[in-house]
Amino acid sequence: MDGVTVITNPTVSVRVTSTANSFEALRRFNRGITIAEFKCKLELVVGIQASCMDLQLFSSTDAFLQKLDDNEALMGSYPVDDNCRIHVIDKSGSGSGGFEDLSAVEKFQLPDEAYDKRSESVRSFLKKNKAGRFNEEKAAQKEELQVQRDAEEKLLAEALAPGLRCEVQLMGQPTRRGTVMYVGNTEFKPGYWVGVKYDEPLGKHDGSVNGKQYFQCQPKYGAFVKPQFVTVGDFPEEDFGLNDEM
Repeated sequence: MDGVTVITNPTVSVRVTSTANSFEALRRFNRGITIAEFKCKLELVVGIQASCMDLQLFSSTDAFLQKLDDNEALMGSYPVDDNCRIHVIDKSGSGSGGFEDLSAVEKFQLPDEAYDKRSESVRSFLKKNKAGRFNEEKAAQKEELQVQRDAEEKLLAEALAPGLRCEVQLMGQPTRRGTVMYVGNTEFKPGYWVGVKYDEPLGKHDGSVNGKQYFQCQPKYGAFVKPQFVTVGDFPEEDFGLNDEM
């Protein structure tokens, strides 16, 4: 009987996400490279140093499969198929890249009195044409709309409570499961916020923001989201088979 030859596509297209940003990138890689080489290529995609990476493999439906933790193993030795998702975790704890946070950049600011004296400024143009915040009617409508949005947000927040299981669905990001830990106002931004402890290390902090502790959880497991992105219900913690080996 003749032998059977199995032909496998030498390349694979995967979705790449990371803790460094909220973007998802689609990239094609060679199955014949090692995980160490794979991490070096991912540096250009997510901006995290290869030595600081932990890789997690998710299926095409975003179900956790396993960690890619053997740097010497070939990528093709793992069950990586087209449209699978590779999630990169930054072990350094540095979070997002420095170029994403412009709040730390010192800026030049012209005093209001000096700016008001300029005849060709944007503010002067808006005043002459009663546009922008100088349009009282439009400003009143905008304020009324904001009041309505705040009321709707408050109703959504009142339906949530700490301890409830939930799913969080943010635009452009995979669905994440976790537990509601905090509901209410915060010091870092206005409005109502929901503090969630994720089942996986896909968050941004340990329940504290700007030095204030709102709830307790492990680093990278905590996040704050708006109430409209949170759905509570019977969402048990998913079993990723992490206890199958000793």
